[in-house]
Amino acid sequence: MDAIKIHERDNVAVLLKDVKKDEYMIIEGIKLKALDNIRKGHKIALNDINSGENIIKYGFPIGKAIKDIKEGEWVHIHNIKTNLGDILKYTYNPLKTNNKCKLASLPHKTFKGYKRENGKVGVRNEIWIIPTVGCVNRIAELLAERAWNKFKGVDNLDGVFALTHPYGCSQIGDDLLSTQKILASITNHPNAAGVLILGLGCENNHIESFKKILGDYNSDRVKFLICQDVEDELAEGLKLIEEIANYAKKYKREEIDIAELIIGLKCGGSDGFSGITANPLIGSFSDKLVDMGGSTILTEVPEMFGAETILMERAINKNVFEKIVSLINNFKEYFISHNQPIYENPAYGNIQGGITTLEEKSLGCTQKGGNSPVVDVVDYGEVVTKKGLSLLNAPGNDGVSTSALAAACCHLILFSTGRGTPFGTIVPTIKISTNSNLYNKKHNWIDLDAGRLLSDATKEALTDELFSLVIDVASGKNTKAEKIGFKEVVIFKRGVTV
Repeated sequence: MDAIKIHERDNVAVLLKDVKKDEYMIIEGIKLKALDNIRKGHKIALNDINSGENIIKYGFPIGKAIKDIKEGEWVHIHNIKTNLGDILKYTYNPLKTNNKCKLASLPHKTFKGYKRENGKVGVRNEIWIIPTVGCVNRIAELLAERAWNKFKGVDNLDGVFALTHPYGCSQIGDDLLSTQKILASITNHPNAAGVLILGLGCENNHIESFKKILGDYNSDRVKFLICQDVEDELAEGLKLIEEIANYAKKYKREEIDIAELIIGLKCGGSDGFSGITANPLIGSFSDKLVDMGGSTILTEVPEMFGAETILMERAINKNVFEKIVSLINNFKEYFISHNQPIYENPAYGNIQGGITTLEEKSLGCTQKGGNSPVVDVVDYGEVVTKKGLSLLNAPGNDGVSTSALAAACCHLILFSTGRGTPFGTIVPTIKISTNSNLYNKKHNWIDLDAGRLLSDATKEALTDELFSLVIDVASGKNTKAEKIGFKEVVIFKRGVTV
């Protein structure tokens, strides 16, 4: 097979190999001559397309031709432009088959996790050191290093980690509140057996202010240290971490119903195969987990632009539909407020991989949500509360969106990539390659190869394989990113720095 025509309405196909100008290939049983040198993962015109006519992929427009395109021509940024650009009005047109959330219809599986005193469950039993301000980042890192060297023999303790970030001071208004909400949600995350909140003492996000956002907490699990108030912050910090470690060791892994899992859905460094292999695979996994009573969260709001009506049609009720409309249009208003056009140009790597417009990226990106109904919309810094598929308010940036997913209480994240990235956030991050070349080249980054869908694997078999991998990771197996040691937090900054 030389290329894939994804949908019967498409007027482009995606190449499965590099082709040279004047080379012939067979696509859908039709002999086609390439008029350009075209790289694998990029699009070729299946027929003549007039200037102004829509380019169709996945059965939907991904932009319009800005010049006449001949059959066999390369279709990319030189001859397409986006159709995006306006804030739109939407009508509630629910899919009849998805007007009700179908939960727990499949036999349940279990994983080995940690049951917390508040009823939540975790997939790691870690100690997290969370700075209230970037000024104490290095102190947090030194404490994590020394504490792990001292306490790594403690029963059932999976690690001690500093979750550094650059914010917490010189912030005002909504920006400061966003920082506090993210850090508070992370503090309450059940993957952390215990947390040390590390402050400096003079920051805007000082500990007394942060406690108001944090709310009720277990004083055995959460400790506080203000570095300016003590003579030796490292010695005092180690004393507090020892208390937390003694508290953490009481937890042991036990069998937990898969319905307790909350999985984040993310893509980054996408390519022309993202919407053909890895993202549909993740969508298949998401549907299966939801049908077992579990939860998944889809984010990257700008990468819903152009595909948002697909999600709106799956809203479980009109209230959720209206939340999705607000999610989309509020993010468009954010672009306008910064005098930016309402589209997010695909990144350089995306363009090199064959993605031309944001609509094209969005139609591939949203496939990670499968076909399940959308049960809720979660705001940035908030925690998921409903079973099923939810949408999360966060941008497309890898660091910001994965941190927001973790803060929303995802136990782990499925991260598809066509170009490759070593990134890992504070919860286990499973990397899934869209193509086998990436998996073979960067085996130290990638946990599973979805590129096999282009050769000998079926979606059903790979869904089962991914499901087994998720259970293994939830039960303690380290991901490639965890083995490297990545635990990154990135906070969404939108306002003034004073």
